[in-house]
Amino acid sequence: MKADTKPYLYDSISEYQRDLDLPKPLHPLVSVVNLNDINARDHKYKSIVLNFYKISFITGSKSKIKYGQNYFDFEEGGLFFISPNQIISVVHNSDKLSGISIYLHPDLIRHHSLGKKIRNYGFFSYSISEALHLSEKEKEVILGLFKQIEAELHSAIDTFSQDLLASYVELLLDYSDRYYTRQFITRKTENHDLVSRLENVLADYFDGGKAMASGLPTVQYVSGKLNFSADYLSDMLRTYTGQNTQQHIHNKLIEIAKELLSTSDLTIAQVAYQLGFEHPQSFNKLFKQKANTSPTVYRQSFTSIS
Repeated sequence: MKADTKPYLYDSISEYQRDLDLPKPLHPLVSVVNLNDINARDHKYKSIVLNFYKISFITGSKSKIKYGQNYFDFEEGGLFFISPNQIISVVHNSDKLSGISIYLHPDLIRHHSLGKKIRNYGFFSYSISEALHLSEKEKEVILGLFKQIEAELHSAIDTFSQDLLASYVELLLDYSDRYYTRQFITRKTENHDLVSRLENVLADYFDGGKAMASGLPTVQYVSGKLNFSADYLSDMLRTYTGQNTQQHIHNKLIEIAKELLSTSDLTIAQVAYQLGFEHPQSFNKLFKQKANTSPTVYRQSFTSIS
C-alpha cells in the first residue's frame, strides 16, 4: 500500500505536543516548550501543517527542515517565525534542537488587538533562512519575555490570563520587529550591494525584452532572482532606502519610460507595451502619479525645445 504523502494537519497544540512526547499544555491555546525536552527522533509524519503560530529561539543544531520552498539547517541558530498553514518537512534530525518555542493558536488573540496587528509583522512571511540573529543584550530581552509567558502559564487561570498572555506575545513581536530593523541597518554593505543587484535584475528584465513577452516584473519575480522572500526583501529595502520592492520597480519603469519618450519615435501606446503594460491607460496613470505629468506633456517638453 502506497504511503500517504499528504501533510498532516495539527489543528490543536495538545495533539502536536502529544506526538512530540511532551506533556499536555498548561493552556490549550498557548504553550512554551523547552526544545531539549523533545526526543531526537524522526517525526511520525514526513511533512506537517500547523494551524497555529510557532516562534522559536534555537541556539544551534544539526537538524535540517524544509519550510516553504527552502531547506534550512539550524547550526547558526536564531529567532524563527512560522505562520499557520505552512508546510514543514523534517529532512534530518540527528541532533536535539536546543532552545525554546512558543505555540500560539489564533483563537487566543482573536478578540485582542493583536488579532489584527499580527498580520502586520512581515517576518511571519519570511523564509526560514532569514532568521533574526540576536545580540547578547537582545537575547536577554527575548528570553526574558519567553520566561514571562511561561510564568503566566503556571499561574492560576483567571479573567486576566488571556489578555496578559496576548500582551506578552505582542511585546515579544514588537521587540522582534525592532531587532529586525536593526539587523537590516547593521548590514549596510550587504544592503548597498543588494540595491545594485536589484538594479541589474530590473535592467536585464527590460533590456532583454522580457517585459513585452511576460508583462510587468512582479515583486515575487525580483525577490526570487535575489534569493529572498518577497516580504523580507521589501522590508529590508524600505529600511535602507525608504522604498519597498514595488516602488523600486515603478521607479525603474518611469526611468526607462522617460528615456523612451525623450529619445524614440515610439507612440505612447508602444512605450506602454514595451514596458509590459497590458493597457496604455494603466501606463498613463502610473506615469502621471510618479512624474506629476502625463507622458504626452513630458514628451512635448522635449519637442518644444528649439
